[in-house]
Amino acid sequence: MDLTGIRIIDAHIHQWDPLTTPRDFSAMARLFKYLPLPIEIAIRLAPRRDREFVGDPIFFAHPYLPADYRADAEATPVEAIVHIEVGWSGAGPLAAADETRWVAELPFGGVNPALGAILGHANPAAPNFAELLDAHRAASPLLRGIRAMVAHHPDRDVRSFTKTESALTTKAFLDSFAALAERGLCFEAWVYSHALPDVTALAARYPEVPIVLNHLGTPAGIFGPVGKHTGTNPSLRRELFIRWRDNLSALAANPNVFAKISGLMMPVLGHPVPRRGHPTPVPALLDRIGPLVEHTLDVFGADRLLWGSNFPVDKPITSIGNSVEVIAAAITGHGGGRPELEQIFRTTALQLYRIDTAT
Repeated sequence: MDLTGIRIIDAHIHQWDPLTTPRDFSAMARLFKYLPLPIEIAIRLAPRRDREFVGDPIFFAHPYLPADYRADAEATPVEAIVHIEVGWSGAGPLAAADETRWVAELPFGGVNPALGAILGHANPAAPNFAELLDAHRAASPLLRGIRAMVAHHPDRDVRSFTKTESALTTKAFLDSFAALAERGLCFEAWVYSHALPDVTALAARYPEVPIVLNHLGTPAGIFGPVGKHTGTNPSLRRELFIRWRDNLSALAANPNVFAKISGLMMPVLGHPVPRRGHPTPVPALLDRIGPLVEHTLDVFGADRLLWGSNFPVDKPITSIGNSVEVIAAAITGHGGGRPELEQIFRTTALQLYRIDTAT
């Protein structure tokens, strides 16, 4: 495993300040600031679905900005990052473009990694979808596509981000999706693994739109129990893996789909949450996620894979350095070499998001 000289592109991070910008979790952040409450008590009071998704709410209660990311990256040679929308809740049909504008004005570059690209929020099912796309593009020339929060889980005790089941298949969503192709934009698909066939159908209907599968489809509960009846025993986890494996293979048959090796350390996958400041050891993580990475490499090939830390969401489980190490170990342990590492940790993101590293 030799990453020497590879200037990494982190293709999936989040930036937020819930105290000064409108976020879905701003109320919680303000509660911590103005009514100090021990974090352990807050964890016990939160709904189960929220506890199991975030692992440790402290990271959502405070700003996470370029200097915070730089500190977390430490010695990891990250040259540029890609910001992915997260939880902006401003009022008005075009408010989501304000997040793009806000991110573009953050102090990236200099001692911090460069801002390579922005993926904003927009829902194709909304009546103002095309207008919002244009507002995002006007907010920053780094806008490369959008993500809609369509992750829905059939287990009510696993956190969903939309009330609509199979949101990718609705007529309103499908009819408006072509606006992305008209503007040369990509779509970031974040779904739970049972909805992978919906992503496959979308990719087949719109082969001209690059679709980026976030977090390998987030097979919630694959490493341990979450929710009421998800991953509660080894047999169910094995069934979940087999279904994920087969559905991912079908998705990979569409050449316009890319897979982002990210979010594999989200607590909702069933990882035990270690004590704060003590990330899960690399060997333990490799045992868990190795089979996922290996199968993804087999069916997508390195040319359609890219890495993202998903920080700070993955922070309760791992560090950025450990994330890089475990993914690289999985790739090289499955026959990948220096060319595959450079492709996954840099080149795919540069090409897909048209990142100019000279700026």
